[in-house]
Amino acid sequence: MNKLLAGVSAGVLALVAGGTALAQDLPGKFEGVTIDAKLIGGQQYENLYSRIAEWEAATGATVNVISKKNHFDLDKEIKSDIAVGAVNWCVGSNHSSFAPQYPGIYTDLSKLLPKEEIDAFVQANIQASTLDGKLVMLPRAQFDVSALYYQKSLYEDDAKKAAFKEKYGYDLAPPDTWQQVSDQAKFFANPPDFYGTQFAGKEEAINGRFYEMLRADGGEYLDADGRPAFNSAAGVEALNWFVDLYKAKAVPAGTTNYLWDDLGQGFASGTVALNLDWPGWAGFFNDPNSSKVAGNVGVAPPPKGSSGARTGWSGHHGFSVTESCANKEAAASLVWFLTNEDSQKLEAAAGPLPTRTAVWDWVIEQAKDDPYRKEVLQAFQEAAKGAYPVPQSPSWIEISNAVYPELQAAILGDKTSQQALDDAAAKATAILEDAGEL
Repeated sequence: MNKLLAGVSAGVLALVAGGTALAQDLPGKFEGVTIDAKLIGGQQYENLYSRIAEWEAATGATVNVISKKNHFDLDKEIKSDIAVGAVNWCVGSNHSSFAPQYPGIYTDLSKLLPKEEIDAFVQANIQASTLDGKLVMLPRAQFDVSALYYQKSLYEDDAKKAAFKEKYGYDLAPPDTWQQVSDQAKFFANPPDFYGTQFAGKEEAINGRFYEMLRADGGEYLDADGRPAFNSAAGVEALNWFVDLYKAKAVPAGTTNYLWDDLGQGFASGTVALNLDWPGWAGFFNDPNSSKVAGNVGVAPPPKGSSGARTGWSGHHGFSVTESCANKEAAASLVWFLTNEDSQKLEAAAGPLPTRTAVWDWVIEQAKDDPYRKEVLQAFQEAAKGAYPVPQSPSWIEISNAVYPELQAAILGDKTSQQALDDAAAKATAILEDAGEL
C-alpha cells in the first residue's frame, strides 16, 4: 500500500514525462452494438459523460445508461445484480475502495487494450486497479485525496483576528492541525445561518474520514493480524473530534445524513467556513455560476492530527467491463475513450487530478498563470505526499456499513465514543471471521 501511494505521489510530484500516440484501431467501429452501462452520478462526475455522444458518432455504437447513482447506491445495486445472477450489462463505474468486493465479475482490460495505452497511465494507479493479476478497471481523471477549502475573507477580517486571538491565544490563519480546525469551526459558527465546518456523516464517507483521523492521531484501523484495532485511545480521540463539533453546533444538524454532493453544495452556498473535500470540487467552488464563494476560496493541505501526520485517505475512480459482456471490445473502447487524454483534460480542467502522466504536464502548464489553480495544485500535491488507500480487504465496504451507524450513535450522543467503537469493532470482527479473513 505504501508503494502504491508513493508511486502516485512520485507521479504527481515528479510529473513523469510520458504518454503515447493513440493506437490506430481505437476507438474502432461497432455498428449496431449497444453497450449497457451503470455509471456514478453527481456534479463532479457528469461533465465527462458529454463525450459519450462523440464515441457513439465515431464507432457507430450506442450507449444505454441504465443506472446513474452515487457510488454507495451503485454498489448496493451491483451486489444485488451479483446475488440474483443479473450482471447483464457491460460497463460499470468502479473505485479502488470498492473493486476488491467484486472478484470475478470484471474482465482483464490488459487483454483488450494496447499495452502502450495502459503504459500511458501513472503506473501506481494501474497497480491499484490490478487485482489477482487482472486489470479490472481503467482509471479516470479522478484520483482522490482531500484538501481543505476555506473562505479567505474570514482570515482577512481584523475584528475576527483580534477576537480569535483573544479567545484562543494564537493568530487566526488557515489551519494546519485538526485542533485548529476545531477551534476555528466553533469560532466561526453562527447556527443556523453559518457553520464552521461539515462532514459527510454516513456510509463509507464517515468511516473513511474516521479512518484517516484515526491514523493522523497515531492509531490503526486493522492491526498487523488484520483484526479491528480502532477501539483504542487514538480511536476515541478521533471520534471525539466529530462528537465535539456536533455537540457545539459548529456543523449543520443534518450532517450525519450528508454525502459528498451535500458537502459540495453546502460550501458553495457560502454558509460553511472550512470544508475538507476532493479535488473535483475545485472548479465548481470558484465558478460564479455555481458558487457564492467564487473568488473567495483558499485551498490548504489536509491538516495534521495529534501524531503530526496529515490525514490522507485516498483512492481513485475508474471504469470496468464485465466478464458477461457480449461485446467486450466495444465496451473496452468506451472505457478507453472515457479515460483517454482528451477525457482526462476535460475532467482535470475542473480540478480533479489526472491519472495519465502526460496530462499532469498539461495540468501544470495550464495552472502556470492562474493563481487559484496553482494554489489548488500545490495543496493537492502536498496532500498526495502522505496519501494512503483504505485497508485492502474485500470486506472493507461491508465493515463500513456496520461501523458507520455506531459512529453516528456517538456523534448524536446515543453512546459514548468508547461504547460505539467497542460495538463497531465486535461487528467488524464478526464480518472478517465470516469472510474467512480472520
